[in-house]
Amino acid sequence: MFRRRQAPPSPPPASDEPSLPNRLSPRSPSEALKPTVAPPPPEKPERRRGGLLAAVSGFLTLGVIAALGAMVVVTLFNRQATEPGPLPADKVVVIPNRSGTSEIAQILHREGVIDHPNLFELTARFGGKGPLKHGEYVFKAHASVRDAIDTLANGRQVQHAITFPEGLTSEQIVTRLNENDVLSGEIAETPPEGSLLPDTYKFERGATRQQIVNLMRAKQREVLAQIWQRRSPDVPVKTPAEMVTLASIVEKETGRADERPRVAGVFVNRLQKRMKLQSDPTIVYGLVGGRGTLGRGILRSEIDRPTPYNTYVIEGLPPGPIANPGRAALEAVANPSRTKDLYFVADGTGGHAFADSLEGHQRNVTRWRQVERARKEAPQPDSGGVDKVDPNTAEPNAPQPAGTPGRASAYAPGSNSSLALDGATVDGQRPKAFDASEGTRLDPLRNKTYDLGSPKTVPVLRNP
Repeated sequence: MFRRRQAPPSPPPASDEPSLPNRLSPRSPSEALKPTVAPPPPEKPERRRGGLLAAVSGFLTLGVIAALGAMVVVTLFNRQATEPGPLPADKVVVIPNRSGTSEIAQILHREGVIDHPNLFELTARFGGKGPLKHGEYVFKAHASVRDAIDTLANGRQVQHAITFPEGLTSEQIVTRLNENDVLSGEIAETPPEGSLLPDTYKFERGATRQQIVNLMRAKQREVLAQIWQRRSPDVPVKTPAEMVTLASIVEKETGRADERPRVAGVFVNRLQKRMKLQSDPTIVYGLVGGRGTLGRGILRSEIDRPTPYNTYVIEGLPPGPIANPGRAALEAVANPSRTKDLYFVADGTGGHAFADSLEGHQRNVTRWRQVERARKEAPQPDSGGVDKVDPNTAEPNAPQPAGTPGRASAYAPGSNSSLALDGATVDGQRPKAFDASEGTRLDPLRNKTYDLGSPKTVPVLRNP
């Protein structure tokens, strides 16, 4: 019996689809443990960076680097600009007009304010607070470059001052202005008498003399208007100009603040009684005008010499002021003391003794003569004889006044008294001249002081 040999199975028919591995088909052990590698991702096509983008990126990088460098430079620059300077002490430096930044830097370097002109110039141009101003400045000791720039940019210049004492004439004020070497320019014309307000005025270098005059006139108008509005209705002055005229006489008669209202009251009482004012300073002004001082004593012949200002001759007020009165004198005339006094004379202490009757006044004059006599016996410093009694200048054969004239407001109208009034006989001796400085700004008895170390504050005296 023969077995039929079985034929092998025929392969599966070919198919157009790819054959997939059969998960259930058996694999060899080595084939089962071999890892399967995933196929790599498809490669992307390489994009080329554009030229503009690269340039911008490079510029940004350079900008960041430059900014960091600039910050470092600015920090070092500011540190150097704020370091203390070489100036050992405060110093005044004048920066001329129209000076540029470079010129200012050189000036400050030359004056020892800064060490590095270039640093100053760069700081002023790129880190300053504004344009630098010319003028006169105080630079503090060890001021830094930044401090110096701030000083010039803020413009706080040195303040100068000029003082005009009350009672100076306009001519004397102009003389004082011309003597000031900080002011500049000329004064167009001498201001009218009494139109300026004596005071202390501050100014910066470069101010003109005419500017100071204009300021003094403006202040006088302002003050006069205020005082005129609150004047007493009993004051016998009709206009502000008349008030200034009377105030100028009061100003020349006394420099004591506590006496001004009372002296003004004496003159007001005399005006109301139609008595002559008889003020010595009016004699002097009638003789020398704006010069303000005779430089000697008043001669007896000058007391009765007719001038428009001589209140021993004229009645009422003179035609205008004899000086520039201050605010206090104007206030005193606007609101004088309510008193019955008609006379006053020096008391030897820098003030005056007042009286409401001729008899009381004569007693005051006698006491004054005793003080005068004691002074003559004691050694006195030489006062220069300015507007003081000087027997050597008296006229030996001068006629005597008809009445008994005295110094300011000491006249006894219609009196023939032989008592010791000014001009009368004292111990057999008759004075030959009269004291025009008594009660004026030149009177050494006045409680008024000047800085004798500075010629700018000493009253200007001129010989006739």
